[in-house]
Amino acid sequence: MRFVVASAVLLSSAAFAVEPTPMPNTVAAVAPTAAAASATTAGNPAVPATQNKPLTAEQIAKNKAIQEAKTKALIKDQSTRLQQLEQANLDALAQNQELQLKNDNLGVQVQVLQSERSAQMFLYGAATLAVGVLLGFLIASYVYTKRRRQW
Repeated sequence: MRFVVASAVLLSSAAFAVEPTPMPNTVAAVAPTAAAASATTAGNPAVPATQNKPLTAEQIAKNKAIQEAKTKALIKDQSTRLQQLEQANLDALAQNQELQLKNDNLGVQVQVLQSERSAQMFLYGAATLAVGVLLGFLIASYVYTKRRRQW
């Protein structure tokens, strides 16, 4: 679910990151050119007024084809980016699983080492107790024999 939301956000942010190309507006294109033509013909009568014509059907079709080509290129670019993101996401998920397995293995090793350490401490304690009891008996028997000799 997180991947779908992240990819949707990335796609929408990538769409806004690209500057949209303005669509040709025939009404807006005719008005400035007519004003410019009248200004130039008023100042210089030798300039023909036929240079600034409205867009023909061929030009409009050509502009639409260019816009469609740009849109298709943008869609193709976004689809390749999406594929790259999906691949990177799969790689990251695989690496995450690998790291989780390593973490689990290290956790098991820590538990084993802790149990070995506590078992070792138990053995050290038992050996210390045995040595203490043995020394206690030896010292008690030495004191007891020393008292018997003094009699």
